[in-house]
Amino acid sequence: MSEELISDIYNAFKPYEALPADSPVYVRCSEVRGQENIFNEVGREIPRSNQSTCQLYTGHRGVGKSTELLRLKKYLEENGCLVVYFGATDSDIDEQDAQHTDILLACTRHILEDLKELANPRPLLQWLGNRLQELQKVLEQEVQINDPQVDVQIGAFAKLTANLQLVPGARQRIRAEVEAHTKTLTQALNDFIVEAKQHLPAGKTKLVVIADNLDRIVPVQRENGRNNHDEIFIDRCLQLRALQCHVIYTVPLSLVYSDRATEIRDNYKSPQILPMIMVQTRQNQIYPLGIERLSQIIQRRVDQVQPDLALDGDVFDMAATRLRLCEMSGGHVRELMLLLQVAIEWTDALPITGKAVRRAITEARENTYRNAVDDSEWIKLAEVAVSKQVPNEAGYRDLLFRRCLLEYREFVSEDEIVRWHDVHPLIRDLAAFQTALTQVQTS
Repeated sequence: MSEELISDIYNAFKPYEALPADSPVYVRCSEVRGQENIFNEVGREIPRSNQSTCQLYTGHRGVGKSTELLRLKKYLEENGCLVVYFGATDSDIDEQDAQHTDILLACTRHILEDLKELANPRPLLQWLGNRLQELQKVLEQEVQINDPQVDVQIGAFAKLTANLQLVPGARQRIRAEVEAHTKTLTQALNDFIVEAKQHLPAGKTKLVVIADNLDRIVPVQRENGRNNHDEIFIDRCLQLRALQCHVIYTVPLSLVYSDRATEIRDNYKSPQILPMIMVQTRQNQIYPLGIERLSQIIQRRVDQVQPDLALDGDVFDMAATRLRLCEMSGGHVRELMLLLQVAIEWTDALPITGKAVRRAITEARENTYRNAVDDSEWIKLAEVAVSKQVPNEAGYRDLLFRRCLLEYREFVSEDEIVRWHDVHPLIRDLAAFQTALTQVQTS
């Protein structure tokens, strides 16, 4: 088979790109994710509610949240909603250093840009103009608010969030200025939203904002035992909930396992979680249906390149090679694609061999997951491998954030769903983990 074909298959697997809502390669995985359904769990509340709602959506990074949210966006648009969707870390927020003010500014920017034809932006532009007198001296780019063209004036918010994301030296000054005037910014934004809602296009009755990628915000532990996730999503929940429209925020999975879970429920209801695709059972047995779904994910992408290729024989040398790749992904879609791409890099001609897949697995295990675990954490991982449960402690939450621990959801009867956890399969064969596992099992 030609080098061009191998390259085309390689490029059919893009680990960091969400699928469009109507993508032909999308595979429905509800059965192997505990019957999750974003339309029911998140979507239905919005058309049915007669007041603004604020919901949280979470799951491991790379599990497929953005793809599901884009499907939700289309669903909402088909049910009478105008949707403002944006990826917050694309051009507004630095995931390594973020605060609630950054999120408010990002929401303001995208709402203003998307709805500028529906409402008068003057109050928001006046608010920004008043702040620029203080901020201009620390901004890397000059921001003009007096240009006669409204689009140029609105672009000033994009320049402000760009400075917030890209210029660390300006962040604290920008945040201090916004924090001191949060109330007036929120009021100006809500005035704009209310006016825009009065002029929604025909057939639209609701306004929805989806702020994606906030789950990427890296946890920063404070001396008092709390972290920045608590500060952003719990301490500042009133600000995040203040917008007079429906809002969906993605949040870090580790936040769900905070000892302030009841506060999260009180302020947002319970967050909806997108779990991993289940590739093995709680009894450590291979789960065939989960492997089948991952195989379908591969097959549909291959079909877009050349539909007559069989997975076993043409793409992979044998079924065992494909099964091993799927199993070691842990049911994590991005991991599956990363492993597959590395295996293809070690392939001169199709089919992909077991040796190439083993090389991809070894590289991920040794170069990534070995380094992701501190010496003191092997015991924690071993304890979860045995119990299948994550204790409500900061150390375990960090392991969840780093994807050393994975979350699964299993539908065991008509009215019972079991949520459980396990160690990432790529960690299991590491000697340090095996030593810790033996210690836990014999203690």
